Amino acid sequence: MTDEPKDWLEAELMETLDEDYEIELEDAVLSEEIRRIYRENRPEQMDRKLYFRELLRLQTELIKLQDWVAHTKEKVVVIFEGRDSAGKGGAIKRITQRLNPRVVRTVALPAPSDREKTQWYFQRYVPHLPAGGEIVLFDRSWYNRAGVERVMGFATEDEVDQFFLDVPEFERMLVRSGIRLVKYWFSITDEEQQLRFLMRIHDPLKQWKLSPMDLQSRVRWEAYTKAKEDMLEHTNIPEAPWYIVPANDKKRARLNCMSHLLSLIPYADVPHEEVTLPDRVFNPDYEREVIARDLYVPQRY
Repeated sequence: MTDEPKDWLEAELMETLDEDYEIELEDAVLSEEIRRIYRENRPEQMDRKLYFRELLRLQTELIKLQDWVAHTKEKVVVIFEGRDSAGKGGAIKRITQRLNPRVVRTVALPAPSDREKTQWYFQRYVPHLPAGGEIVLFDRSWYNRAGVERVMGFATEDEVDQFFLDVPEFERMLVRSGIRLVKYWFSITDEEQQLRFLMRIHDPLKQWKLSPMDLQSRVRWEAYTKAKEDMLEHTNIPEAPWYIVPANDKKRARLNCMSHLLSLIPYADVPHEEVTLPDRVFNPDYEREVIARDLYVPQRY
């Protein structure tokens, strides 16, 4: 290490990498015992430098995809489903990390209200579909009915059967309307989910992620497996097939998902006007007002 100040460009790059590192701290294992178990079950960890290099490369391509979608007024919907703790949120976070939230947005709906429970089932999702030039990522979606609602008894078997009849045609309608619909299922093993739940229990930064519903998913592992199998059988249609993402290795799952998504859409470079920084206008008569000191955030660091 040197005490000499870094040049401006290097400092900007380091800030970018620090941001990535800060996000990755979410995956830190605080318990020594859990760390030992984790290493025993996951001996072949992806090289960190390779991971970050590929992550930045794919995020650069995602920016090109975003620009192409905005330029061509395409409409893209990406659905992320999977068991609790399968890594859907982490993948979404890395996909959207460097993108424009005015073009790319994430939809994670809460439990339906009493009023929404009386609506046509798909009605609460329709307002969140993209307009031209937008990408929408669903962190869970209408497939709640085939998963958690079915397993936890929030939907009757008749309602589930009706869903399986309706969803293929609903998705065909979306595709016919010009929406590119991509569906991902993040798949983890029983042992991996147990390990990740233990990590959340022992990590105060992650305990908020554990809900009573999550804990029930451990008890009802086999019921969720059967529900997933039924869902894939009834809803894997040519117009909108399911893609399975092996997700025991979070880093590889993120990179594989991002790479696959990019491969599905024929994006290309779009023309950009050259950006030039205009000269600052100086007004000799302008005098800056003194701002009260108590309006400033205290400099504690």
